Amino acid sequence: MAAYKLVLIQHGESAWNQDNRFSGWYHADLSPAGPEEAKHGGQALKDAGYELDICFTSVQKRAIRTLWTVLDAIDQMWLPVVRTWRLNERQCGGLTALNKAETAAKHGEAQVKIWRRSYDVPPPPMDKDRRYADLTKDQLPSCESLKDTIARALTFWNKEIVPQIKERKCVLIAAHGNSLRGIVKHLEGLSKENLKPIKPMQFLGDEETVRKAMEAVAAQGKAKK
Repeated sequence: MAAYKLVLIQHGESAWNQDNRFSGWYHADLSPAGPEEAKHGGQALKDAGYELDICFTSVQKRAIRTLWTVLDAIDQMWLPVVRTWRLNERQCGGLTALNKAETAAKHGEAQVKIWRRSYDVPPPPMDKDRRYADLTKDQLPSCESLKDTIARALTFWNKEIVPQIKERKCVLIAAHGNSLRGIVKHLEGLSKENLKPIKPMQFLGDEETVRKAMEAVAAQGKAKK
């Protein structure tokens, strides 16, 4: 029996990643390095001979543009793409746009670590975004814990993505660190205590580049000395 195929791609570096800001639901575009990262990812898929059937992404610019770049690199721009807010990044609430190092200096690294890495503690809330005007008050979060993010990502995963995979379609999801962490947690059966930033199940490309990127993310919430 042929194995199920699922490709998970985190968006390339955004302008706010570059500035070390909490991005959340803000529609930050890719930095100059972002498209190059996406091209490398696309080339890795092309070299591995991946032929995709359907793609899923969030409604956020950085993920959408990453997906476009990957599909262009593998010459599969014609593929159907489903966009949903349920694959958005975690809603950072009142932390959105704040510099992570400056926030750590103000509130302490321990508090910032709780906001960023705890499973069920949300950050302060923020105002609504008109892009989500069609969502009800119960659906639209003004802030989210990681637990909240995982719950709404898995709702979409179970209802829309799993049926495609069961039909033996090769599925690509281009999304964000925390929404993808939720899917990986579900697939690997991880407990909330063991939930860590995503490590590739099957990595296509330069592992040293990924290691350095993960270390950089881990250091973002530390105050500058």
